[in-house]
This record gives sequence, structure tokens and C-alpha cells, in this order.
Amino acid sequence: MTVSIRCIRASSLRNATVYSEFGDLSRRRLHTFLTKRSRELSSDKVTEILRANEFSLSLKNDGSCVELSESNQLPSNSPMEDTRSEAKCLLSKGMLFGVFDGHGGPACAQVLAKRLFDYICAGLLPKDILRQYVQSLEGKGPPMDLLEKYNETFDLLPELNSLYRKSFIKYVRKLFEDDEELVEVKLALEKAILSLDDDISTEALNCEMPEIAAQTMQVAISGSVCCVVYIDGSHLHVANVGDCRAVLGVLTEDDVWKAKPLTYDHNYENKSEVARIRSEHPANELRKVLEHGRLLGSLAPLRAFGDFSYKWSKAVQDKLVKTKLPLELVKYFDLLNYRREFYLTPPYLTVKPEITYHRLTSEDKFLIIATDGLWDEISSSEAVRFVAAHARGKILLDPFQVPKKDMKLKDIHELLLRRKQYFDVKPIDRNGATHLLRNALGCRASFSLADSKNFSRYDRDDITITIIYFDATFPSVVRWSSVSFLTVSATFVISASATLVTAILTLITTMVILITKTLC
Repeated sequence: MTVSIRCIRASSLRNATVYSEFGDLSRRRLHTFLTKRSRELSSDKVTEILRANEFSLSLKNDGSCVELSESNQLPSNSPMEDTRSEAKCLLSKGMLFGVFDGHGGPACAQVLAKRLFDYICAGLLPKDILRQYVQSLEGKGPPMDLLEKYNETFDLLPELNSLYRKSFIKYVRKLFEDDEELVEVKLALEKAILSLDDDISTEALNCEMPEIAAQTMQVAISGSVCCVVYIDGSHLHVANVGDCRAVLGVLTEDDVWKAKPLTYDHNYENKSEVARIRSEHPANELRKVLEHGRLLGSLAPLRAFGDFSYKWSKAVQDKLVKTKLPLELVKYFDLLNYRREFYLTPPYLTVKPEITYHRLTSEDKFLIIATDGLWDEISSSEAVRFVAAHARGKILLDPFQVPKKDMKLKDIHELLLRRKQYFDVKPIDRNGATHLLRNALGCRASFSLADSKNFSRYDRDDITITIIYFDATFPSVVRWSSVSFLTVSATFVISASATLVTAILTLITTMVILITKTLC
């Protein structure tokens, strides 16, 4: 298939835009369209790749307002720098979900996925349970599990785990020694995030174990943004650091889908973020603090974990380069010499989260959290529409089910008519995150996925998606009649293909007409 190029407009080669029959194409994708068609993958291979990392977690009967979560990841970097995590709090109520987008390598994001939820969950414990948990950690009481984590796909080095355990015990002891009796979720989230970032710095600077010194420094020098969701009943808290995004799918009373943002990207396009950074530094630094839309001309997200080359003082960094920093990590401080003249008032980067609270209502159907790789491809509104269409059409992937044995023919007729109207949105994938991935890539999927790892990064970023569907039967939430995210369990099942459904529908219609005539 050829691409008909109508015109090219460019102020520079880097920012060239191509206008074609497919719409506007950035120059980084022009090479894909023009030269990669011969490497197009088959539809079966595309599906195999898209489904490789999908995961579904049913929580229907778990006492949570979360009915189902679905996640997926599509790598572009090698190794992939994104991670994700889902967990249930065992000593307190609530569920935790998070996506983590690393940069400068996967180290920081991987450590966050393993550690952050423990910090958050410990901070949510009331004093009496926290006391017991401290005793458990110190070996003075019975073992107590803090979290139940799902679908963990990697492990950290045993030596790192030992170091991290010591840091965590110190953090829990400090929580217990605090005078605050009442737990406020917003403060607990903020304290956990700030404390973990501090621990990452301390572990890198003060590590006394030579066998893991390089690893702790790698975690501190690389970085990660994240979006973490804590759900307790109908109470939803979102903590955002960086440019991941959380979007709520809302179905209004007029049956119109809307995307409600619960986060705002911490980057140069966020004017309040730009104003905040400029207010924190003197006038003689303002020209260089934000240059080319990036922090100190280098870093795109304006809040992040790690990235301590933007946080540590010049004196600390000079000492590291001269005495302690492994040779392979010196490159991360090369920019220090470039910016030495204006690196005057660190820290330039913060990990302080922006936390949003939302009370779930009957109109709130699902929440999408994803790394910026998704949002580079589609808008928040498009993502909500794709997930909503998938939720409606997904019922066609299962055999037709009748919820009651004694249902009247008229009611069965109505169910079949309702099912029939979803035929035009029947999806290929059962997993909603996979469906979203497929539609985000669109017509590019068959050849974008065929790109070599060296080229793939120039076409798209790593993508990580988690979709959280809310249980409409949970107290204070009224089930919407037109969509059910989990198929209603049936007392008996009528297996039916689309053809069989049509035949049954025709038969029932005829019977209803005959019965009506007889009664008349």
C-alpha cells in the first residue's frame, strides 16, 4: 500500500509534519510509513504481541468497589522502562494500583513498583495495628503480611532486598513514633512518596555494601514518574508525580461518555508547573532553569523520583564523581559540567505528589491510568470512548446467558435485542487494556510492532495501561442497566453464535405475534 503525500510543512527537519491520506504524520513516523510496509506483520502475530503482557484481576466478590482490573504493557525500549503494580491492603482496607514510567534505565521504576505500596500501606495503619506490625518486623510478634500483590513479574537482588528492608523498618518506626493519631489518606500518600525518595538518596550515598553500591547509585541517578491510585470503598485518591495520567470514564444521565481528568501532567505545557519552578529560583537562573521545554535543558517531566543529579548539591556530585561513582555512571553527571555556571540553587526537581480526591458516584464507570506512551498516541476522550465501546461489545465474546429460568419470552426478546445492538462494537480482545493498545496504534500496529528495537523507540514509547472497573452493586453506587462489565452469571446457558441469536430472535418474535393474536 502506498502513501499519498500531499504536502510537507516544516520549520525544521525535526518538526516536519506530513499531510497524507492517513492524516497528519510527525516526521519520526514518516520513515515507518514509507519504508517499513514490506515488514508488515500478520494479524495473528500482531495479536500475539499485543496480548503477551496482558493481565486481568477479578475482584467481584472481594468486598471492594472494584469489580475488575485489566492491565497490559507494550515495550519499546530494551529493556522496558515501564512497570506496574496492583495490590490489596491486608491490615487496612483498600486497593492500590500504580503505573511507573522510568527514564535513564528501568532501575528506579522497578524499585518503586516493589517498594512504594509498602510505604503507603504502612502509613495508612492505625496506631494499634502499627504497633503490632513494628513488633512483627522486629521479630517480637507473629508474622503479619501487609499486602497481597498480584502478577509480580520480576525480583530484586537479595542484597538489595536486605538493604531495603532495613530502610523500611526505620520508616515504620518513625511512623509509630509520630504524634499523629488519625490517619489522613492524603498525608499518608505524600509522606510515603517523599520518604521513599529520601531513602533512595540515602541508600546511594551511604551504602556500605560494595557488592550493591553500583545498583543503589543506578537507582538514584535514573528516574521515574508515577501515578498511584488508592481506592477505599467509594473514596478514590490519586497521587501523581510527573506525566503519567489518570482519567475517569463517566457516563452521564443523558447516556453521553465524558473523560474526567484526575491528574495534570507535570511538564512544560503545564503553566502552573512552569510558574512554580521559576518562583523557586533566582532571576539570574530563569533563562536556563527551563530551556527547550525541559528542566535544565534535559529532563522533560518536572517532578520525578530519583534523578538526583537534579537534586543533590554541586559539592555532593563533585565528591561522587571523584571518589565513589562507578565509571559507567559518570556519564549521568556529564551535564553537570555544562550547567555548572547556573547550577546554583538545587534542588531543581521535586518528587512532591499532586494528590486528587474524588468520591465515586453512580456515573463513574471506570478509571484509566497509563504512562505517557499511551497519551502520545491518543487523547483522554478517545481512550474513554474506546474502553466504553469495549465494555459494551465484550458481552458478545461469551455465549448468551439468561439470568432466570422462569423469564418470559418478552423479556428474553428484549435481552436479545439489546445484545444485537452491540454487534457493531464487538471487540477482538477480551482484555480492555489490550483493546486500548490496539486502537491506540491503529493502522500502524502491523508494521510498528515489526520495527527493530533500535528503531522502535523513535516511533513510540513504552506503554503501560491499567483499567479499573467499578462495581455498580457496591453501596452508594447504582448499577447502570445498559452495561455490565462482568457477564451476569446464569442458571442455565444458551450457547449461541451471531447466526443462532438471529434465528432465536426471529422465532421469538413470531411466537409473540401468534400469542398476541390468540389473546386478542
